Amino acid sequence: MDERSLEITWEELTALKRQDVLLVDIRNEMAVAYGMIPGSVHIPERELENRMNELSPDKKIVLYCAKGIFSQDMAESLREGGWDAYSLAGGYTGWLLSDMRREQQREKERSEQGNREPARSEKIEKSIQKRFHKELFSKFARAIKEYSLVQENDRIAVCISGGKDSMLMAKLFQELKRHNECPFELVFMVMDPGYSVENRQIIENNARLLDIPITVFESDIFGAVYNVEKSPCYLCARMRRGHLYNKAKELGCNKIALGHHYDDVIETILMGMLYSGQVQTMMPKLHSSNFEGMELIRPLYLIREDDIKRWRDYNDLYFIQCACRFTDTCSTCHPDGQGGSKRMEVKKLIARMKEHNPFVENNIFRSVENVNLDTVIAYKEHGKRHHFLEDYVSGGERL
Repeated sequence: MDERSLEITWEELTALKRQDVLLVDIRNEMAVAYGMIPGSVHIPERELENRMNELSPDKKIVLYCAKGIFSQDMAESLREGGWDAYSLAGGYTGWLLSDMRREQQREKERSEQGNREPARSEKIEKSIQKRFHKELFSKFARAIKEYSLVQENDRIAVCISGGKDSMLMAKLFQELKRHNECPFELVFMVMDPGYSVENRQIIENNARLLDIPITVFESDIFGAVYNVEKSPCYLCARMRRGHLYNKAKELGCNKIALGHHYDDVIETILMGMLYSGQVQTMMPKLHSSNFEGMELIRPLYLIREDDIKRWRDYNDLYFIQCACRFTDTCSTCHPDGQGGSKRMEVKKLIARMKEHNPFVENNIFRSVENVNLDTVIAYKEHGKRHHFLEDYVSGGERL
């Protein structure tokens, strides 16, 4: 290892004694929720200066971010303060690609040696059937039934972004199809809106590992929103949704399935109240307003994010939060960006409230199931606004 270099490779890092190294993940909380390098500690970049007491002057400090860009700046800053600091080359994405190559090599060697040990995909499926049946598959099946998400002869486009949620959704759909008496078809669809080579490779490798037969199609959405200054992520999401509907319809599908979970739902409810001044929620299913005969369904609607994380960690799976090719300059790596900050703020708010009221999450969810129109000043129905004075008469009664 070149002592003058700010960067250290994963191979050089593993050659060192682990007790002599402190590996620090400086990404924000949203990114870390999708996976960390084993053995690392999480100290967000914005908190690092105030948490220096957690660093040991006797150890090499190795920092990593999404791609190893911002971690170089931080490593240089630490060196100026007298620390023996380095940046992990390639960051979390680089490590993930290296780990996948090692896994592929191990699988090849096991095959060549005639090892009949079950493939990892079989073990992952077994974990859904046994260990996480109650937390994952049962709640998945319950949402399907309670919200009538799947009907006979449906052809469903399972939309995979590459993260933990959509990959799990694909596995749950495979499990449902094995046991469900209602006949339906699945297409596992991945849209490449302009991914970097590395990010697309990670998605394809994870799909191969999980035995998900994906259909990939390409678009140029990232290029279209690159120069948009105001809300480029919002515009990107809207454009992606349209492309998904269009491709799904082309493939003969009548529904698209997205991987939003229970936590997304309750966070959306609070975000609507606190930032948009309206009571709304993320619906379990919707008719498309632009693509006739198409529906959007959310089968993870009742599944908790923490249970998804436990399934991921139990199976040693690693995913990426944002497959955007501009990740190096967005909030998934750098905390100064605004993307995702409101959702993270609400997520933390819910966590703080839960410390005093363990039922707060369920109460937020149930609040949009128990709307009392007799106590609502105004509401909208089919785009038309209604006010309580419309049918109010003297004596405190309503017409």
